[in-house]
Amino acid sequence: MLTSIALVIVVVMLVAAVLVLTLRSFVAAVAATAVVGLALSVLYVLLQAPDVAMTEAAVGAGLSGVILALALRRLGLWQLDDGEGVGLKPHSGRAGPGGDADA
Repeated sequence: MLTSIALVIVVVMLVAAVLVLTLRSFVAAVAATAVVGLALSVLYVLLQAPDVAMTEAAVGAGLSGVILALALRRLGLWQLDDGEGVGLKPHSGRAGPGGDADA
């Protein structure tokens, strides 16, 4: 039973890791990175290492996800497209905060 649960968690981690590499949306890639961290923390709980699991959940999913999201916002890659579905605009090359240089 425990082996099958661990196998499912490993498969979830592998799928999320592949999604990080293949997703075009940076926001979705950050979310997939957080999924990898959370799945790894659950795997540590199953391996009876709760201290490592709490550290991985705090750092791997929480802190690194926030840092990556803030980096996307700082680089201007956080904004969504106007009309062609959900996606992200490429960085416009503008140095300051505010509007879009392409408009």
